[in-house]
Amino acid sequence: MQHKCKVTVIDKKCFSDLQKNYLADPASGPCPFYNVGDEFIFERYGGEDTFWRAGSGTQCAEAWDCISRYIYTALQGGSIMRNWTNDERMMIACCNDGTRPVIFKIERLDYMAVRIEGMACENCAQKVRSALEGVMGVDSVQVRLDKGLAEVYPMVDAVIYDASLVEAVEQAGPFTVVGID
Repeated sequence: MQHKCKVTVIDKKCFSDLQKNYLADPASGPCPFYNVGDEFIFERYGGEDTFWRAGSGTQCAEAWDCISRYIYTALQGGSIMRNWTNDERMMIACCNDGTRPVIFKIERLDYMAVRIEGMACENCAQKVRSALEGVMGVDSVQVRLDKGLAEVYPMVDAVIYDASLVEAVEQAGPFTVVGID
C-alpha cells in the first residue's frame, strides 16, 4: 500500500480587531497566500517527493511549520490523529497566525500502485481504468500514463487481492502487470 496526502483549505478567519490592536499593519486583512478550496497533493512514490519541495514557495512557511508533521505522518501510512478525529486518516489543523489563521483538512490517501506495461494512449488508460473500477472493493482509479501505472484507491476497510487486479488488467487488453506496490 502506498500513501499520498491531500491538504484542503476549508476556512480562513480574519480577526481585524486583533490586527488593529497588535500589528504593525493594522489593516493586514485575511491571509493572502491561501484561498478556501485550494488543494495540494503530496506524494513520495516513483521518483516523486513533493514533501521536501513544499518549502520552495508552494506553502506559507508559517502554515508549513504547523501542518508538515501531519503530512509526513500520512505519507508514511501512519495515523494522523488517532482517537481525536472520527477518521484516523484525517486531521483538521490551522496555522499559527493568530490574527488571520487558515484552517486545513489533511487526509491520508491510501492506494495500490499497479505497474502496467502496454499502455500507450488514453484509450488504453480508459480500458485499464474501467477494468480496475470493476474489481470488488475499489473506490476509484487514476491511471498515470506518464508513470506506466494505475493508482487503485480502495474503499474504506476493503481488502483487494493482487490477483484480482492482475486478472482485471490482463483481461482489458494486451496489458501486463509487472508489479503491485
